[in-house]
Amino acid sequence: MNKSLAAAVALAVGVLVAGCGSGGEAASPTAVEQQAKNVAVQAPMTVSTTPANGSEGVSPAGPFQVAVTEGKLVSVALTNAEGKQVAGAPAADGASWVVSEPLGYGKTYTWTGTAVGKDGKEAPITGAFTTVTPTGHISGSFNVGDDQTYGIAMPVAIEFSAPVTDRASVQKALKIETSVPTEGAWAWLSDTEVHWRPKAYWTPGTTVKVNANLYGVPHGDGAYGSQDVSVHFTIGRALIATADTQTHRFVVTKDGQQLFDFPASYGLESDPGRVSRSGIHVVISKSAEVSMTNQRYNYENVKVPWGVQISYNGEYVHGYEGSRYAQGSENVSHGCANLAPENAKLYFDEVIPGDPVNVVGSSVALSEEDRTYYDWTLDWNAWVTKGAV
Repeated sequence: MNKSLAAAVALAVGVLVAGCGSGGEAASPTAVEQQAKNVAVQAPMTVSTTPANGSEGVSPAGPFQVAVTEGKLVSVALTNAEGKQVAGAPAADGASWVVSEPLGYGKTYTWTGTAVGKDGKEAPITGAFTTVTPTGHISGSFNVGDDQTYGIAMPVAIEFSAPVTDRASVQKALKIETSVPTEGAWAWLSDTEVHWRPKAYWTPGTTVKVNANLYGVPHGDGAYGSQDVSVHFTIGRALIATADTQTHRFVVTKDGQQLFDFPASYGLESDPGRVSRSGIHVVISKSAEVSMTNQRYNYENVKVPWGVQISYNGEYVHGYEGSRYAQGSENVSHGCANLAPENAKLYFDEVIPGDPVNVVGSSVALSEEDRTYYDWTLDWNAWVTKGAV
């Protein structure tokens, strides 16, 4: 090889080597950087319990659960002091386990079990907590019954066995579901009674479900709810009675059509103790025969037919032969709506609890003093101010 050819080859090799070396130096950091990005950093597994370990005064209504991140639960158990296991179930992904039954008051519960991380390492599940010990238990009961049908004015009432001072906590535990969108609100009418009523009369045919999830809920002053209660009922047709004390008529409509127009006699206006109370009453109950007693007016066990109770102050719609002469012309009763017995029977056969009876024209209004139900005597703005939340 001559010198010029050797020099040319050397130059070419040098260029190739230099080219490879230069490219390698530029690519090397990029490859390392990319490799670092492709390497996942394994986060450590964490296991948590709700409530936290060592918690005291816990509501037995929960929630109670174990949860794991970057791993799965292998086994979980929650046991009371006697060793009895609480019912519960894992989530489909194995990342949590939730208690499915309420716990007891004033008891200590202990978590045990095992979790395994994505790296294959196992960890124990431990912890304990104690539920609250109430100073007293308060129960609640409904004014309506399961699978019953009520009139369009029926409020939902819950009566408590003792005064409730933490009204907000209790009210938050009350839920109403309706098949027809219905605007309504809860109102506390006393320390032991809360009512829900719609803004306007119920829509006929509405189905209603009420859940009072009171167990484990603080009712105030250290007392807690003793149990959950629920009810399901239906609203019937729209039967509305208008009792006009000035025209002396008792007019009944059904689904917007006049059904009856009876002559009637109402409470004597000249005696404040006998005046029929104006305002929307709600039918409470009915009985084929009612025994009337009013010692103030010197009568006792006077039996009248077809009695429909419309308040707890003694007001009824009923038949009364003795006032037939005044029915349609003057008011002579002791506060009741008197109808001829045959007319009272026709109304009796149609009416159900919850139907409204609107008394108009008298000088005294239905009020809180007349007890349940005076709900509809409050306008909507006044009603909503009685809520606790």
